[in-house]
Amino acid sequence: MQFRNRLIKGLIATFIAIAAGTAGYKLLGGPEWSLLDAIYMTIITLTTVGFGEIQDLSANPYARILTIFIILFGMGSLLFVVSTVTGFIVEGELTNVFGRRKMLKEISNLKNHFIVCGIGDIGSTIVKELKLTNRDFVVVDTDSERLENLNAIENILYINDDATHDDTLVNAGIHKAQGLITVLPDDKDNLFVTLTAKQLNPNLRIVSKGIDEHTIKKLKMAGADSVVLSNAIGGLRMVSELIRPAVVGFLDKMLRAQNGKSYRFEDVKIPANSKFIGQTLAKANLLHNTRVLLVAMREKGGDFVYNPESSSIIKDETVIVVMGESLETKRVREWVENQ
Repeated sequence: MQFRNRLIKGLIATFIAIAAGTAGYKLLGGPEWSLLDAIYMTIITLTTVGFGEIQDLSANPYARILTIFIILFGMGSLLFVVSTVTGFIVEGELTNVFGRRKMLKEISNLKNHFIVCGIGDIGSTIVKELKLTNRDFVVVDTDSERLENLNAIENILYINDDATHDDTLVNAGIHKAQGLITVLPDDKDNLFVTLTAKQLNPNLRIVSKGIDEHTIKKLKMAGADSVVLSNAIGGLRMVSELIRPAVVGFLDKMLRAQNGKSYRFEDVKIPANSKFIGQTLAKANLLHNTRVLLVAMREKGGDFVYNPESSSIIKDETVIVVMGESLETKRVREWVENQ
């Protein structure tokens, strides 16, 4: 953007110099100067090619004064354009342009991915979790420096733009995404992103950060499937540390990567027309010979059944909750969804 602005300013200044020089030579040269002569004289003066005056200016001091001004002003603007283009190439900005185009192409090839709007402290934590659990995602934020720093660490796909704009979300692949999470600093921005995203993709699952408790209702009316109050979550975590430290310690250790492995609770939905519908858990073998644990099961519209019996029947849109190493839970999900 900065390069474009500098280039436009330089080109405008150069065009003004050419136009002013052409008009000046035509006016001061009189009928002996054609329009082509005036343009030609202006160009060779600007570029200092040294072809000489096409008309004798020795008897026309005003034309010579004009030539001086064209050289001083026009050469300055032309050098500004050249230096801008040179700096663009030398400083690696050209590489960045091609890099961004490559990244946009990679984003356009994503499917069933997630979009993260906002890259503050909470957004950075979300990105790390998505990376640990092997999810495809795109980050959207206006802070180019934070995005580049995060990309250097996590190697992410990102768009440096305003998430409240329709075009930005479209470029992030919202029409093919399965979920969006917005953690912008202001409730109004989160509300706007939620409303826009839901209009662009009605099937999208949206989770929004809330700051003021009174915005929960508005965010859900706008299309958010879930609203998380960051302050309330922080309070619950603190009191849990106080009254159930062993449980919190267990979950903390589970969430932290150990020997390159991360362990998570995950939910897996049985797709429509799956071959597993109508089978028992024992027969279906949903865990597909992994070390993943089946924690709970829920039928459509029903409540969770914890530690379900192996004789439980799988129905349409049944959801199972499992716990295990991230790569293995991903394998379970892919196995179930592709059957």
